[in-house]
Amino acid sequence: MKKEVMVWTGAGQIGMAIARRMGFGKKIMVGDKKLENAKAISTIMNEAGFDTEPLEMDLTSRESIREMLTKAQEYGEITQLVNAAGVSPSQASIETILKVDLYGTAVLLEEVGKVISRGGTGVTISSQSGHRMKQLTAEEDEQLATTPTEEILSLSILQPQNINDTLHAYQLAKRCNEKRVMAEAVKWGERGARLNSISPGIIVTPLAVDELNGPRGDFYKNMFAKCPAGRPGTADEVANVAELLMSPQGAFITGSDFLIDGGATAAYFYGALKP
Repeated sequence: MKKEVMVWTGAGQIGMAIARRMGFGKKIMVGDKKLENAKAISTIMNEAGFDTEPLEMDLTSRESIREMLTKAQEYGEITQLVNAAGVSPSQASIETILKVDLYGTAVLLEEVGKVISRGGTGVTISSQSGHRMKQLTAEEDEQLATTPTEEILSLSILQPQNINDTLHAYQLAKRCNEKRVMAEAVKWGERGARLNSISPGIIVTPLAVDELNGPRGDFYKNMFAKCPAGRPGTADEVANVAELLMSPQGAFITGSDFLIDGGATAAYFYGALKP
């Protein structure tokens, strides 16, 4: 029997929280670069009554993304995308961050946009980092939004001599995610589908623990101590926003980015976190 299909990339806590809210009754394809991660989280989901299938999927490979989507379509129409795949500044090099978080996300949104069903919805997880970097020019933002995916890493703004460090690369990638969502949402709209992004702050996940224990750990601990919320967030709080965006209640929302960071960005510009 054919089912509606959710494509979920990045087998982590945020993706799982969203999938538990929105994936009931659907076939859920769980893609991750490490198959063991996808299998482990699929077991948790299946033992809770969901219907998931783990797959090895490399976000940097268009072929790998297409293979996942082809497999997903064997079960039915793809009605939902949850993209929670990515690497952090403490986990990867500048080159890897740009290849995974920037290029890979752009390709995924493009490829899913070709097959998403009418009425379908998608969310991609960006980051507060895209909101805190130095403002880009209108031309640079448009380049990040609309440059053909196979040419995007050739942009001047993304060349090594113009990137300070891995955090700067991450900020650029996440700014690109937000702009790319706007441009792709227009194309998704031609199919009657919607696409949005969510920009979390410090959310307690294994990735965040890597950051807290990394070279910028004190910076991040100071951030959530001095932000208005006074604490880091949880994956379920991100899922609260995703549930609105992916449900009929969010039917008028597309091409938007939602900052959910406990007020850290506000404090960065206008409060105790101001540099």
